[in-house]
Amino acid sequence: MKLNLYYKNFILIIFFIFYSFNLIANENLDMKVKELTLELRCMTCQNQSIFDSEAEFSNDIKKIVRAKFEQGKSEREIKEFLVERYGEYILFKPLLNYKNLFLWAFPFILLTFSLIFITYKIRKR
Repeated sequence: MKLNLYYKNFILIIFFIFYSFNLIANENLDMKVKELTLELRCMTCQNQSIFDSEAEFSNDIKKIVRAKFEQGKSEREIKEFLVERYGEYILFKPLLNYKNLFLWAFPFILLTFSLIFITYKIRKR
């Protein structure tokens, strides 16, 4: 009788452990989806993130992102997939690549030329 009670408790404990691991994994997946969808722009809303939007497009992208994470894709791979499919406008922060290198470097170039111009004007006086 006592042995049977121990088996029931053991099975109950094992079930609880597996269930809690499943909950933790789902919460972790939900957090990853939330973090990524906050970085993505809804194409139908006006500068609203995918996470905050309730448009059909946003719901579809949320499902795609969740499916890609479940397939084991990284955040970078998912972003590249979405950029390939919808264009770079979907990202709030564009990727750093050769196509938009000028976009990232322009502020520094402008600052350099401004400093050179100011230095030239000060020395001229």
